[in-house]
Amino acid sequence: MNRVTLTTAIAALRQKLSEGFSAQRAPAGYQPGRTLGQLQRNLGLARFEQVSPTLARADLEDDSLHLEIRERTESQLLMHLVMTEFSLCLPASTEGAARFALHHGGAIRRTGIRCRQRSGEGALLGALQARLQQDSALQAALMLLDFKRLHIELHARQWHIRLEHMGGSEVVNRLPAFRRYIALSREQRDALLAALAGLQRVVGGL
Repeated sequence: MNRVTLTTAIAALRQKLSEGFSAQRAPAGYQPGRTLGQLQRNLGLARFEQVSPTLARADLEDDSLHLEIRERTESQLLMHLVMTEFSLCLPASTEGAARFALHHGGAIRRTGIRCRQRSGEGALLGALQARLQQDSALQAALMLLDFKRLHIELHARQWHIRLEHMGGSEVVNRLPAFRRYIALSREQRDALLAALAGLQRVVGGL
C-alpha cells in the first residue's frame, strides 16, 4: 500500500469512527430537526422536504439545483453546536478517488479562493483549479460566502460536494442555559445558492 492510499484509508476510517461516535452520543439538549426548521424559513424555498429529523432535501423551482441538507452536531465543554451541511452528488467522467478542500486566502482580508488537495490523483488538482479560476461568477459568490468548510470528493465515479456555512446553525449552552440560532442572512442565502450552482457547473464537467 503506497503512502497516498494509506493516508486516504486512515482519513476514511477516522471519518467513519467520528460519525459513529456522534450517532451514539448525541449531545444533551440536542433537538434533532430544530435547526433545519429554522433554516427552512431563511432559505425561503418552495420545495423543501424534511425526510428525517436530521436530513432535508431542497430543490430550486427551475430544477437546476437539488440539495441535501444535514444537521451535524459538535460537542464542546458545557455546550454543543448544531451545524447544517449542504451537499451535492454529481456523476463523474473521471475514475479514481480524490479529496479537495477550498478556503479563503488571506489572514485578515480575503484575497482569493485556495484549493488544497488532501488525497488522491494529483493530476485532478490542476484541472479543478483551472475550472475554478475560469468561473468568475463562482469566484464572486465564494468570496462573499461565510463558509466554514467546503470539501469536494471523488469516489466511485461520483463527485460529492459538502459545504458547511457559518449561518444556519445553533449554539446550545448548558451553563448558563441558553440556545441561540445564527440566522442565514438574505445576502448569504443568495451567495450560498449561487456558490452551490457554480460548484455544480464547475465540478460537473470533470
